[in-house]
Amino acid sequence: MVNKVALITGGGVGIGKASALALAKEGYALLIAGRRLEPLQACAQEIQALGAPVQVQTCDVGNADDVDALFEQLKHHYGRLDLLFNNAGCGAPPIPIDELSVEQWSRVVNTNLTGSFLCARAAFGLMKQQTPKGCLLYTSDA
Repeated sequence: MVNKVALITGGGVGIGKASALALAKEGYALLIAGRRLEPLQACAQEIQALGAPVQVQTCDVGNADDVDALFEQLKHHYGRLDLLFNNAGCGAPPIPIDELSVEQWSRVVNTNLTGSFLCARAAFGLMKQQTPKGCLLYTSDA
């Protein structure tokens, strides 16, 4: 049985990857999620080399169906969640606002705001049913 489980969105590169490796060293089993499979798989290999259990899942956190599938995988493989790191994020291109399309704006809002909400909502729903209850939620301010 796994004692500590962490889910990191945006977990294949940058801060997400560094956080995943640090948590693996602390004994966490991990589920790392992101839009691109290749960086997730590369990060998973590094985590496995540390001896920690790891699962990967492609996910667009701004899509409710993707988030539902992510948490189904989490429940299937680990049965619990102790730490959620809402790290997935994106920015708009550095252009004048009158040139920013609604689609570009929506992508930022869906990833940074809706994605954090969807993951926190699902995490809370799972954590409150656990014994012991999960209690750690973190959202990046990136």
